[in-house]
Amino acid sequence: MSTEQPANVDRDLVDFAIVGEWMAGQGLTGGDFENVQPIGGGTQNILLRFTRGGRDYVLRRPPKHLRAKSNEVLRRESRLLEALNDTDVPAPRLIAACTDESVLGGAVFYLMEPVDGFSPATGLPELHSSNAEVRHGMGLSAAAGLAQLGAVDYEKIGLADYGKPEGFLERQVPRWLGELESYSSNAGYPGPEIPGVDRVADWLERNRPTEWRPGILHGDCHLANMMFRNDGPELAALVDWEMSTIGDPLLDLGWLIATWPDGSVVGGSLVGALNAAGGLPTPKELIAHYGERSDRDLSAMDWYTVLACFKLGIVLEGTHARVFAGKAPKPVGDMLHTLTLHLFERAAALAV
Repeated sequence: MSTEQPANVDRDLVDFAIVGEWMAGQGLTGGDFENVQPIGGGTQNILLRFTRGGRDYVLRRPPKHLRAKSNEVLRRESRLLEALNDTDVPAPRLIAACTDESVLGGAVFYLMEPVDGFSPATGLPELHSSNAEVRHGMGLSAAAGLAQLGAVDYEKIGLADYGKPEGFLERQVPRWLGELESYSSNAGYPGPEIPGVDRVADWLERNRPTEWRPGILHGDCHLANMMFRNDGPELAALVDWEMSTIGDPLLDLGWLIATWPDGSVVGGSLVGALNAAGGLPTPKELIAHYGERSDRDLSAMDWYTVLACFKLGIVLEGTHARVFAGKAPKPVGDMLHTLTLHLFERAAALAV
């Protein structure tokens, strides 16, 4: 077994001698670690692709400087992906997970199969950039993938205790208003200057659906967290499952609509090339396509879209608040605050 450390990887980040020994214990392929390359994906965790013994792997671990819940988030994510392995949900296929943080210097990690596809956050292949019909199909395929996820019997695949669905919708507004209020602990933050917060919150409370059915929720479901096939419009995988839980899957569809590339600054910030190219389905087409593959009641999709705008806007405002305390770069915080304002504008337009 080779223990040679790849020159382009910090040993403190991933010690390949340790990973190799652990892989041997899992009965995985041995040999040299070849073609080791960092790959993009998310801002919280680290991804490395490599080949060993003729098999391709992607290793995922938390950031070098662990946050309070970094390991727990990755443990949950690996558990979810393992449960999805035997479903038809387009997701990365888990190979093995090391949930013992003592193995790799304090960080848990897991290995998954590489996804054969591209992220629209990094640009579009020629086929997709030159063909509006293909781009239209990408949008429909995204909606179909969410319908597949929402149809999974989470209890049957061992995820009965993965979340707390009881009272999920009732918790949302107070939970996120509390989060927004907590930002005032950042020194110098003047408080949220977001027009419409109270009105949108009140509308959400007054119009909350009274009946819904729990299922797996991705939790951060926009096109930048999806990968598509290189040779067509089909969704290859939903990725970055850090915010997943058991909740109302229609919030994922609302999230997709809230962040949809319609030529606006929101879509441009996530998938610039796709936002500029256009040719995508309308939100009404997305809902209809989802509805053809689901027996869920879609009559309150405006409510789920408003909730997605509300929640995501508050999440993004957190970085803006941290700027004042010197905990985040000002250009990033300013940009995200702009997105928050646009999301609340979308919410206010629907909350009538």
